[in-house]
Amino acid sequence: MKTFEDFGIKLTAKATSGQTHTQCPSCSSQRRKKKAACLSVNIDEGVWLCHHCGWAGNLANGKDNASPLALHWRKPKYVKPEPVPPSSIKPSILKWFSDRGISQTTLEETHVGQRKVYMPQEEDFTMAIAFPYFKNGELINVKYRDGKKNFRLEAGAQRCFYGIDDIEGENINVVIVEGEIDKLSLWEAGIRTCLSVPDGAPPVNSDDYSSKFDYLNDPWLHSEKFKNVERIIIAVDNDGPGNKLEEELSRRLGKDKCHKVVWPEGCKDANDVLVKYGKTVLSECITHAKPYPIAGTYDADNLTESIDRLYDNGVDRGVSTGWNTIDPYYLVRAGAFTVVTGIPSSGKSNWMDAVMVNIAKNHGWNFAVFSPENQPLEDHMARVLEKYIGQPFMDGPTPRMSKEDVARGKSWLTKHFTWILPSDDKEWSIDVILEAAKRLVLTKGIRGLVIDPWNELEHMRDNNQTETEYISVALKRIRQFGRRYGIHIWVIAHPAKLYRDKSGKIPIPTPYDISGSARWRDKSDNCITIWRDLAKEEGCLVEVHVQKVRFRQDGKIGVGELTYNWRMGTYHLPLNAVKEIPPQIYNG
Repeated sequence: MKTFEDFGIKLTAKATSGQTHTQCPSCSSQRRKKKAACLSVNIDEGVWLCHHCGWAGNLANGKDNASPLALHWRKPKYVKPEPVPPSSIKPSILKWFSDRGISQTTLEETHVGQRKVYMPQEEDFTMAIAFPYFKNGELINVKYRDGKKNFRLEAGAQRCFYGIDDIEGENINVVIVEGEIDKLSLWEAGIRTCLSVPDGAPPVNSDDYSSKFDYLNDPWLHSEKFKNVERIIIAVDNDGPGNKLEEELSRRLGKDKCHKVVWPEGCKDANDVLVKYGKTVLSECITHAKPYPIAGTYDADNLTESIDRLYDNGVDRGVSTGWNTIDPYYLVRAGAFTVVTGIPSSGKSNWMDAVMVNIAKNHGWNFAVFSPENQPLEDHMARVLEKYIGQPFMDGPTPRMSKEDVARGKSWLTKHFTWILPSDDKEWSIDVILEAAKRLVLTKGIRGLVIDPWNELEHMRDNNQTETEYISVALKRIRQFGRRYGIHIWVIAHPAKLYRDKSGKIPIPTPYDISGSARWRDKSDNCITIWRDLAKEEGCLVEVHVQKVRFRQDGKIGVGELTYNWRMGTYHLPLNAVKEIPPQIYNG
């Protein structure tokens, strides 16, 4: 039987049984915090799981579950934590809670306890407060907090909202807070239908912010139980991370159902209000939560914080495409709509794949892709892996990627990309694609959607509707969907047949040349044409013609150049390009 060392997993001398944490041989060397113990290992069961890249496996069958033989794998079953003993809590901990306005009765009702556990941050065992996570009456996880404000969840256990079993009844209000202490504070104020996110708010500038929301994959959010929730009241911390958490939760759960709490001056969270002003004021804060603007109606009070942020920080300029020759003309901003065109074989889809890979690598975005022409899907996934790894997937004139590279790439691919492909091509309608994208906003936190190409959709045009009218309505729906859910949408559309000019050259297409209607230019925020000399292969220049930019913070009309590597479908800066990207073009 193989050992953990056979898989590159290094354990400390103290780690001889039970659960422990260590660096992940799959991803730690590539991370900013290389020493972060992101790999959870259950020594007794011989299984492991990386909470950063998802690499998982076991010793029982002598192989990891990230085998290059398949593009997806099943992670080990969730670990069941040991029950928190119902013994009395130490007086010192009771006083700590009492100083925060939380009584022993509340602790007993919510089954809060204490336990000596291993804290990776301290690399030692220490006494910690234990917050048990129950779901359907079963203990599925435990959150620990020690005296130095270190936190950890049970390794390999299921993640969900804290307090999910407290949500009962019809037409109820559910409050979402940022930590277990805030939930207990609302319990003190008589508000029971409250949930806490399991990990608090990730840092504002986290490269992988969206992956911290995997608890939103919980089937509860798609159940009748959730449908009975009338309002979702977001009552997170009033600080930078809390504002970002509020934005992401409201985006995924739907702002039409969400309300927002405004804390009193000088208070950051629910516990601050409880300590400074008492239960009544805390309850009133929840009661007077403000709805997000009614659809189609806005006033300055609705957007006061957005106006202040705009004044303090300037406009959101979007994220870089990854190439400084393109960024002066085109930046990718969440909520915008881009149309991409070009003559057949010009590389529209390849270029779009490269853009997604760059943004996923550099900014942590997640994407949904509807690309029925790129089947079978595993072939398309392999081409995306080539752009991520930077080596060919198959044998060729240059060395192909290793099995280890494939395993690492699959883990990254699973994290950042989801393909939409309804089983019946009659279901390839705009409604079906957008409905699938809506679910992925909630479960995967997608920031980008690619529809490639437009002509593969099943278009449901009314008999009394002209093609121009249909395209106008359809593109308006797509644009509104992107703005509502804060995702950038790309639609790749083929031009109508182009005729050669007197010199025998085919002209560079414009949005007006796209098959169907000039509405393509009118309804889009950005229009891009990909152009290259089809007679050339290795090292040929690709011209990215940015032909429309609606908002000046997103770029300007112009042409950027890239070098195309036809063996892998990758794009690079031309030899004469300045390699460094000016920092001022980035959003933060």
